[in-house]
This record gives sequence, C-alpha cells and structure tokens, in this order.
Amino acid sequence: MAREKKEDGGILKGIFAGYLILVLHALLMLVVALLVVFLRGVVEYMLWIFLGGVALIGLSAYLFYRRIKKGALNIGGALNDPSLRDRPLEISFLGGLASVRFGRPGQFSEGDQPRAIESRLVEEAPRLEDPEAMRRRELARLVLMLERELITQEEYDKLKQDLLKN
Repeated sequence: MAREKKEDGGILKGIFAGYLILVLHALLMLVVALLVVFLRGVVEYMLWIFLGGVALIGLSAYLFYRRIKKGALNIGGALNDPSLRDRPLEISFLGGLASVRFGRPGQFSEGDQPRAIESRLVEEAPRLEDPEAMRRRELARLVLMLERELITQEEYDKLKQDLLKN
C-alpha cells in the first residue's frame, strides 16, 4: 500500500517538475527579453547572456533527463511488483493525452476492454508438484498428528514406511 502511494506521488512529482521547468524557461526568456529592451549596454554583453541562457537550458535539460531516467526505473519496478502482477495497470502521460494499459483483457471491466491492440496470452500449463516436496509435507503432517496424539507410534511408523516407499 505504501509503495502504491509512493509510486503515485513519484509520477505526480515528475509531472509537476516538468511544468515547473517549462514555466521557469518561459520566465527566463521573459527576463532576457526585458534586459534587451530596457537596459542599455546589453547589446555589448549579448553573447554572454546567450551563453548563460544556453547553459541554464542545458543544465535544466540534463536535470530533467536525469529525473525522467530515474522515474523510468520506478515504472519498471512497479510493473515487476508482485502486488500488481495479477491486476491491470494504466500509466497516463501528459494529463491522459497518452496512456498505456498493462494486464490481461479479462481483467478490465466490460466497457474498458483494450481496443487498439488485442493480445493473446499464452497460459502456462499447471505444473506438477515435486514428489519429494509432497512426501515432506505428508511426513510433517504425520509428525504433527503424532505430537497431538491423534495417532499412535505404531500407526506413525507404518504410515511413514508407506510414505517413504512410494
């Protein structure tokens, strides 16, 4: 439960960080434009202003890329999480403009069936249990019955011999 809240918060934080970076870039361009229009001598330092703006944009792009890369690892971890293994999962980007759904078609509600891509899942055949594991479990049950005095020592020995012969 805590992991789901953490994942939801991580995706939301990533979206807000993207919008914050976009707004900061717009403010940076506005400040540069105001400096050019209203301050004297800015033309002399135009190259430095441009290089500083390029450096700031490059730094913010690098930080944004690092955050996205870190978030992609979180999405991969969420997809491999055992608690989400048998549940449908939907990931939306850009406020729902693009969304991806993961899960078996039978897991979605009737009006919510995936339409664009039909998937045919290969069901694994049920596996047989290891005979040795079955013997150990039966032997553990026999020991428990003997400890609770539900069977006698002779019955235990006889059942144990029968179990080990099979």
